[in-house]
Amino acid sequence: MDMNTIEAVVPTTDPAEWRDGDAWLAGGTVLFSYGSTVLKRLLDLGEAGWPAVTVSDAGIELAATCTVAELYALPGSDDVAGRKWPGLDLFRPCCDSFVASFKVWNMSTVGGNLCTSLPAGPMISLSAGLDATATILGPGGSSRTVPVATFITGDGQNSLAPGELLRSIHLPASALSANVAFRRLSLSNLGRSGVLLIGRRDADGGLVITVTAATKRPVQLRFTAATMAGPAALAAAVGKAIPAELYHNDIHGLPEWRRDMTLRLAEEIRAELLEERLTVSGDFWTGRPHATSPQPSAQPETTAQPETAQNQQQKEA
Repeated sequence: MDMNTIEAVVPTTDPAEWRDGDAWLAGGTVLFSYGSTVLKRLLDLGEAGWPAVTVSDAGIELAATCTVAELYALPGSDDVAGRKWPGLDLFRPCCDSFVASFKVWNMSTVGGNLCTSLPAGPMISLSAGLDATATILGPGGSSRTVPVATFITGDGQNSLAPGELLRSIHLPASALSANVAFRRLSLSNLGRSGVLLIGRRDADGGLVITVTAATKRPVQLRFTAATMAGPAALAAAVGKAIPAELYHNDIHGLPEWRRDMTLRLAEEIRAELLEERLTVSGDFWTGRPHATSPQPSAQPETTAQPETAQNQQQKEA
């Protein structure tokens, strides 16, 4: 998409250079998809030089300019080898949820997905589900951090003030160390996410379920080990936490369907993480390691394997 109102492209990472009519440019997959009739300058982060991924005992720091392809490669890299972080199992299903072209896969950024703030943004799902915090830079050298779960405030809305720049996203080791579960549903094969839930069973026994895609902003439900919910209590908690008007409504799913599927997938996650039973609905989460292809539609067909006890259990549950 041509943007014929652009007068300059300025390589910078300094929020002090921002002025009315500017937009930050990272991967550009949204800017150049939709275009603009009002922008005058693009502040280009392409030469920021920020390390895409930084791994430490405290967790994982993702630069806002980290691409989907770079994130997808992380679970199989030497950077995380030997770390007992089950949360890494969420990275590839969330990347697969883009259902992206080769160009988007290699250009779209984690930070861009958060700042676009669409309900179906899978980097929002991953970050919120792992209690990530976002570091935001402002004019005058200011800096603040905010939980990703509250950074997104609505459909296409977030808490960024004019001129502020999302610098990085921190995924804490405490959340990465938790047992996790993932569920995603779409109305069509390889379609945009209509419902995407991530569950965590933390070291203290607490249960966290994060609802995205179905809702206009992320919604988290937290239960301590002492107040662990059964199916009925969980359904009541979902109903209380998500009023009818918070469910998203577009061609990828009616609010009523999103509500019903949220209840269904939340119960599947609860039962899985409490080791009561395993029922798997949706895409990109089979309980087995992913193929190395970044595109699920390009993954090679596999020869049928003999029935296993787990497969039988999934069918019967």
